[in-house]
Parts: sequence; C-alpha cells; structure tokens
Amino acid sequence: MENLLVILFSVILVNNFVLARFLGLCPFLGVSREFKSSLSMGAAVIFVMTLASVSTWFIQYYLLIPYKVEFLQTIVFILVIAALVQFVEMVIQKVSPVLQKALGIYLPLITTNCAVLGVCILNIREDYSLLETIVHGAGGGIGFTVAILIMAGIRERLSLGRVPKCMQGFPISFITACLMALSFFCFQGFFAH
Repeated sequence: MENLLVILFSVILVNNFVLARFLGLCPFLGVSREFKSSLSMGAAVIFVMTLASVSTWFIQYYLLIPYKVEFLQTIVFILVIAALVQFVEMVIQKVSPVLQKALGIYLPLITTNCAVLGVCILNIREDYSLLETIVHGAGGGIGFTVAILIMAGIRERLSLGRVPKCMQGFPISFITACLMALSFFCFQGFFAH
C-alpha cells in the first residue's frame, strides 16, 4: 500500500508529466486558456491514461513478450491509444451526447498527447505490476489535470491584468509554465522514487 501511495504522489508532484518530464505540452498550453475547458481536458486525460495504461500492460505481457516482438512496442502502443480514444469517443457519443459535446475536440486531442504514450512506456520500463500500472496511469492523469488547472487559473488572472503587449499570449504562458515547473521541483526531496 505504501508503494502505491509513493507512486501516486510521485507521479502527481515530483515526476509530473507536464512540469518535470515535459510531456503533453501542446494540450497543456493550447487548452489552458479557460478553467472549464481545462477541467474537461483533464478529466478526459485521467480516463484515457488509466485505460491506456491497463490496455498496454496486458498487450505487453500477454502479446508482445510471449511472441518476442517487444521491438514493436511503440507502434503498437500508439495504435492502441488511438483506437482506445476512438472507442471512448464513440461510446460517449452514444451514451451521453451532452458529455461528448462538452468534451468536443479535447478527446481526439488526447490521441496526440505524448504524455499518454509516455505513461504506458514508463509502466513497462519500471516493471510495474497491474495495480501499480493503474495507480501510475491514474496518477499521471491527475498530475496533468493539476498542472493544466493551475495554468488555466493563472492565465485567466493574467488576462485581467496588465501584461506588456510584447509578453501577451504565449510568451507569458511559457514564462508561467517555467515558473510552475520550478515550483514543482521543491517536491523532489519528498518522494524517493
């Protein structure tokens, strides 16, 4: 149990995919203009990261390793993630058109989110069990959500403030992301993982 908590808090705070590993920066910077859209994107990422982690874990250990085709891991994982996102989108469209409309473009954007592929590959590289994989995948999504929500809150506040013309838009966003990454490094000593 203690190991699972270390994995969870480590991936949320210390090894945050956006702020420490610099994965998933495109949706992080592109979607974080509004808090509501950031929350929708974060929820979708949590769901897809968890599901993709479990799916790729089973594929790795019950298909790729037994047939000795581990070298196809990246290609297979990308295909699995893309298929998974399409399947989730179809299910949501049938079950809840309101939720599908709310998520809009965010669900297909997850297909190109390298953080999802990153969490799947790291699960295998760290040799996590299935339970550890689930915790790491969900924690990675939660960490992404925390980062994008903080960024959205800051960007909404910045839009109300007086920012010099040459710094408006992406320049101030990059500086903000940099400062956020530096602030998350203060958690490095808490978790030795």
